[in-house]
Amino acid sequence: MGSKEGKTLPVIVRVLDASASEAARTSAVCARLSAECSEPILYTDTAPCLQDLADKTTDILIIDLETIGGDEALEAYAVRCPKAVILAVSSMGSVSRAVSAMRAGAHDFLTKPFSLDALASKISFQLQQRRPVTKPCQQTADRAIQIEAVSQDNLPAPRSLPEPKQALGLDRLIGTSPAMLDIHDQVRRMAPSQAPVFITGESGTGKELCAAAVHELSDRNSGRFVTLNCAAIPRDLIESEIFGYVRGAFTGAADNRAGAAEQADGGTLFLDEIGEMDLLLQSKLLRFLQTGTFQRLGDTASRKVDARIICATNRDPLTEITAGRFREDLYYRLHVLPVHLPALRERREDILPLAEAFLKRYSDEERRNFRGFDADAEARIVSYGWPGNVRQLENTIRQIVVMNDGAAVTHEMLPLVIRDAQSRPNGIIDLSRERSRATPASRPFGAIEPLWAQERRIIEDALDAFDGNIAMAAAALEISPSTIYRKKQSWSARSL
Repeated sequence: MGSKEGKTLPVIVRVLDASASEAARTSAVCARLSAECSEPILYTDTAPCLQDLADKTTDILIIDLETIGGDEALEAYAVRCPKAVILAVSSMGSVSRAVSAMRAGAHDFLTKPFSLDALASKISFQLQQRRPVTKPCQQTADRAIQIEAVSQDNLPAPRSLPEPKQALGLDRLIGTSPAMLDIHDQVRRMAPSQAPVFITGESGTGKELCAAAVHELSDRNSGRFVTLNCAAIPRDLIESEIFGYVRGAFTGAADNRAGAAEQADGGTLFLDEIGEMDLLLQSKLLRFLQTGTFQRLGDTASRKVDARIICATNRDPLTEITAGRFREDLYYRLHVLPVHLPALRERREDILPLAEAFLKRYSDEERRNFRGFDADAEARIVSYGWPGNVRQLENTIRQIVVMNDGAAVTHEMLPLVIRDAQSRPNGIIDLSRERSRATPASRPFGAIEPLWAQERRIIEDALDAFDGNIAMAAAALEISPSTIYRKKQSWSARSL
């Protein structure tokens, strides 16, 4: 998707599916893409795919969820190819599964069996979104610069302005609630130190952003910030991911490879979900923390690095120690500068500013016209319990922006799970609004719709919601796709 010397490089496609025939069929999508593709690389096993994703360029990854053990395992693949378009496919399609896969890193989801045209359409859309777009005014400015450079041959050509940097430090930890202001103060105090930081909090509260803020505000910010999710990497691979390996250490180790600890030399190593780490590896990590030395897998030579350690977990570490799943000595070695991130429901005054920030980001990214929320949408967003915390809020806003457009987000645009106060046990119900609802007026018998007409309306609404995708509509309605095909045939017969 990049270019070199003005030439567009072929798109590199990788397909992971335990069924070789399914992988081959899926790879045929390359012939239907407008972009030039190199020969697709097919995998029926997860290990070589994970290896290649870490070491080689990937533009498109099509991955079968059953092959990798479910949508929860998808994050291990997403973290290795953050710039790739990831399409998750599954024979067990449902709306919840699609949402879960997209939360884990997929850009889109398809239910098997799918048509190659549908797959090509989704890939083309994602590739189109990633193309840099030059605005007309920018083109005019660039042209003016070129003319000025030509007219002043004795002067050096003006340099292009640098791209705006992403928000650094505490700018990404959005919130002005007392709880978040306290977190900001803790981060500022901890950043100059070299001591380990131990971050706790529920999933989705922003533990990685907090770790990044500590790094950006420290004197190590010129070094790398290396992130490793211990829960997303298979247990038999995590040691090599942290400490690296030498050629021949195991099957498939064709070259020497530096691990995360070595890559973070002079910077910061962030170990996310450290509570998932195997006990044997915990002892090796403890030795590394004590001495600063380690050995690559299969090597006999020791290496020394200078990396600050920040770790995070969504579990209660003391409970894990009591249960024998976490070493007590490692805990006290890491638990020097503790930070606990509050759940989003504990800082409700931050919900709307977060939602507005996400709305602006994704409206710009998706080229939508949203500028805010209407009163009903605001009330529901603030009152909802958000069990998935900031991550759930961000994904919800992104879903709304992708599926709708307008000047303001309305109550009807919110997902059903957010609109329906009774759909979650921790949702807050506005009783005054419930009492004020008028009792529906009774209708005469002749005004009642026939059952087939109600079915048709429900099914057509579902098809509209999913842009005509019968598999996704069927999954949302919890019926078989064949049922929709059969119903449509019966409607056609009625109209004759």
